[in-house]
Amino acid sequence: MKGESVKNWHRHCLLPDGTELQEHSIKTDRDIVVGEFCQIDYGLRGADVYVGESTKIREYVWANGDARIGNLCEIGSDVVAKQDAYIGEGVKIAGKLVVSGALDIGEKVEIAQGFEATGEIAVRNPMPVIVFILIYLMTMLHIENERELDRILDNLFSEDDAKVEVPLMIPARSRLNMKVFSVPSSMKIGRKCRLHGNIRAGSIEVLEGTVIFGSLRARGTISVSGGVTIHGNVEGSGKVYVKRGAHILGDVIAKEIFLSDDAKIDGIIEAPHGMHIGGE
Repeated sequence: MKGESVKNWHRHCLLPDGTELQEHSIKTDRDIVVGEFCQIDYGLRGADVYVGESTKIREYVWANGDARIGNLCEIGSDVVAKQDAYIGEGVKIAGKLVVSGALDIGEKVEIAQGFEATGEIAVRNPMPVIVFILIYLMTMLHIENERELDRILDNLFSEDDAKVEVPLMIPARSRLNMKVFSVPSSMKIGRKCRLHGNIRAGSIEVLEGTVIFGSLRARGTISVSGGVTIHGNVEGSGKVYVKRGAHILGDVIAKEIFLSDDAKIDGIIEAPHGMHIGGE
């Protein structure tokens, strides 16, 4: 695997349709992929859950399928895998490890409250999670060359109707706590999600029917689709699009704002480069 692809796929954050970001957990019915060096103050609950190296999860990890935890990660509560689990070298788990299938575990792993595994147990160093994630994404997207991965993901993030059910993706070096959900680059939020917290990203797209109890702030473009409700401000250093039927309870501040006729904004509007009314 080439280092460039390892670096570039981390740019994206995707919250699939129906994602719930609650007080103590992120929940989805899809797989969850977390990059390296993240700090997440929530629990993770999904199908398969993959956590990159040196990431800290303050709460639990619950996988309805496999759980794969990279080297030197710290998990603040239990790790539960309804199928197999792969625990990297130097991982610290403050709670229990419960595995319904086979367990591959690296050296120098600390599990504060012990573990249960009903299948085979092998003490070895599993494949690094970053490499596994690349193989997983390539398999899911039906591509053979990792150099194509960024282009395919870019296309998925630029289209409202992705043909592939991509996982919940949190890029490397993201921060999620009770006050802010901050990612280094683009974020796409799916339909009918329910999120608590303030979103910070390079650019943000919010699809139909989502409710966000917090604000949006981006260095680039923000797009708020119809039927979205934002219980906070929307602030962009570039363009902001507020589409038909969207409701923003706070202020909208950007260089340039494109506002549909029946979008609703309760707060003030600031757009030094102009505001355009009409369209979708």
